[in-house]
Amino acid sequence: MPAFKRLGSLWLALILISVGCASTSPSNSSSAASGSGAASSAPQSNAGPKRITAVIQGDPHTLAQILNPASHVRGIASLEQIVNAGLTTPSNEGKTVAQLAEAVPSVENGLWVVLPDGRMTTTWKIREGAAWHDGTPFTADDLVFTWQVVHDPALPIFGDGTYSHIESVEAKDPRTVTVNWKDPFIEADTMFSYVRAMPQPRHLLEKAYQEDKASYTDLPYWSTDFVGLGPFKVKEWVRGSYMIFEANDRYAMGRPKLDTIEVRFILDDSTVMANLLSGTVDVTLDRSLAGDDAIQVADQWRDGHIEWGFGNWIAFFPQLLTPNPALVGDARFRKALMNGADRQQLVDVFMRGATTVADSYMSPNQPDYKQIEDSQVVRYPYDSRRATEILEGIGLTKGPDGFYRDASGQRLNFEMRTTAEDDIREKVILSIRDDWQKLGLSTDVTFIPRQRSTDVEYRATYPFVELVQQPNDIRGLRTLPSRYTSVPENSFRGTGNRSRYFNAEYDAMIDKFFTTVPKAERLQALGWILHHISDQVIIMPMFYNTAPTLVANRLVNVGASREGATQAWNSHLWDIKS
Repeated sequence: MPAFKRLGSLWLALILISVGCASTSPSNSSSAASGSGAASSAPQSNAGPKRITAVIQGDPHTLAQILNPASHVRGIASLEQIVNAGLTTPSNEGKTVAQLAEAVPSVENGLWVVLPDGRMTTTWKIREGAAWHDGTPFTADDLVFTWQVVHDPALPIFGDGTYSHIESVEAKDPRTVTVNWKDPFIEADTMFSYVRAMPQPRHLLEKAYQEDKASYTDLPYWSTDFVGLGPFKVKEWVRGSYMIFEANDRYAMGRPKLDTIEVRFILDDSTVMANLLSGTVDVTLDRSLAGDDAIQVADQWRDGHIEWGFGNWIAFFPQLLTPNPALVGDARFRKALMNGADRQQLVDVFMRGATTVADSYMSPNQPDYKQIEDSQVVRYPYDSRRATEILEGIGLTKGPDGFYRDASGQRLNFEMRTTAEDDIREKVILSIRDDWQKLGLSTDVTFIPRQRSTDVEYRATYPFVELVQQPNDIRGLRTLPSRYTSVPENSFRGTGNRSRYFNAEYDAMIDKFFTTVPKAERLQALGWILHHISDQVIIMPMFYNTAPTLVANRLVNVGASREGATQAWNSHLWDIKS
């Protein structure tokens, strides 16, 4: 066994001993309250009430992910779907499935109607018997109230660009609501869902909304007094320590299979690992252990395993508006960079082969991936000889030191950037720098310090490339047109288009994709977009990043978060093997 493996095993063994000596129950939570100690005893056997124990690496302050934009506390996304539900929800296959609605609106079932003038209507029928946790019926009036809140400019935190497409929302009867759209929008079936706007209870919030909008998001409702529509209800919440959920017997999709879910808040990686190996925790929720730590636990955890999900990607964004050197603006040069990057080595060494090289914006688990990826996307296999041919073909020549010169004979130099304090990005950027230096490209790496990471002009005007880790869900294409670019005219506060790429045909095709309802035509537009991104190397993807989830073997229907769905999208089906 390698030395580092032996040391790691010894280290974990010592932690396990300490955890075993220090473990406490929720009723005696002094050590757990710090977020670094284990809580109650090991998960119960299958006899009696069904109970599981999960862990998040965060200390939640709310049960609404939309109120978690700045702090990004880990775990809140899954907690919200444990206690709340929308009309529809994204599944881990990237599909929109019915939740509190009887059906997802579609042209085929007549609930999605496209009018001759381009306007649309979408209609939802609420499942019979749907009710809030306090027993109050869930009705169309709640959805009209939700619409009133989410498009109110006084409450921008609830805002979403989708709402600009909506003309009105009407309650047709207590269980039926219709949304009238000003123009076509392909994600119209996601309204009143985790993706767009979770329902809000009119009977509990309308008075507060009307009387004091400024304090609306500070109401106890959003945390300790939360009343939702989901499969579980909050039974107990000890800040800094744990939360206990109990099954909602009246859940519209049927009573959950589990009786209780305990969620512990443990911030320290080593303590999370120890709790898993000791059997006191069944599953990690949301972003938790990094790949190496997760693999180390799985190697030693006889009673559990890893589920891998594609959560985002790691990619370089080249500067295409103000490139320095100007050569960066030449697509041929960017193609040489792609051919000169050994991306498979990144996957093998840093991700232990748990993912794949990324060739386009679509990740392998997204719907229609095969149909579009194989025929439309331009790939750039690692080929340093081909990269050299391209560089020399555009007129670059090397000096005596082996590095390329510009026309005046000066050595070209390129600055690569990424934000500091992220282990995987630091490893990736240094590895690719070495690859490009071997080609003869002199490169320097700048790690952006935390205090400068919010300097919007500095972040927008990087000279060469910036390496980022971000979602690559197809919905994100919406932010790529030029109107979302950070430029002086908007004080460098654009909301997308990191490469600062301007192309009218590209912008028009993205708009066409999001306004074309017939699927065949929509996929044709998507294929054009993905081909253009890869052919012009507007983005330089490295690999699809993986989000490891550690799951006890005794659990059923519990997996990783994938394709815009949280792990808890199907929490009512979580179970324990009989």
